[in-house]
Amino acid sequence: MTASAATRILIAEDQALLSGSFRVLVDSEPDLTTVGEASTGVQAVAMARSERPDLVLMDIRMPELDGIEATRRICGSPVTAGVRVLILTMFDIDEYVFDGLRAGASGFLLKDTPPADLLTAIRVIAGGDALLAPAVTRRLIAEFCRRPHARPEGHLEGLVSAPRGLDGVTDREREVLLLIAGGLSNTEISDRLHLSHGTVKTHVGRLLAKLEARDRAQLVIAAYESGLVRPSGKGP
Repeated sequence: MTASAATRILIAEDQALLSGSFRVLVDSEPDLTTVGEASTGVQAVAMARSERPDLVLMDIRMPELDGIEATRRICGSPVTAGVRVLILTMFDIDEYVFDGLRAGASGFLLKDTPPADLLTAIRVIAGGDALLAPAVTRRLIAEFCRRPHARPEGHLEGLVSAPRGLDGVTDREREVLLLIAGGLSNTEISDRLHLSHGTVKTHVGRLLAKLEARDRAQLVIAAYESGLVRPSGKGP
């Protein structure tokens, strides 16, 4: 990958030491480059609009505007609809992380994730290939999907509404959705179902369209909210 084709990263972190560390890490990779550092949620939204990065590393607790609302504004605006958000948090079970996924984030990681894993996560999210930290994410979504506040009214105002059913989804697409909810990548789904990689991509694309989901993270939520996957982590 040439420098001109490098994945462009915006770092949204209010702690200068952490922000600087993330920047050094990202800029040490030939296929990644930082386009700026935002120390508040308001700055993150403004810089996402001006710089149009491929991905925002978003701290969940930001001053002026928290990372959830900043994510919602970035993912909900036509200007920055193509920008992906990777949320960083100190806690593996955090209600706000679930809200972040509902707001349009493509995944989340813990702040103490090893540097190599963070770089891998950035590339995965930027490529749109798979949901991050699948075991933790499944546990998180399962926990909050069974709570009454899992679908707050108006929570996705300005965004595509979270899918609530599987009307029009074929049996094969349900199989694919179940495996997506299990954290499998397209390649792993291809191997599991003995399908070509292109066929799996087609099924994933159709699921995104039929369920009006922004990305794989919202497909996981759809699998839980529809009852395809139960809070125990097992299918029906």
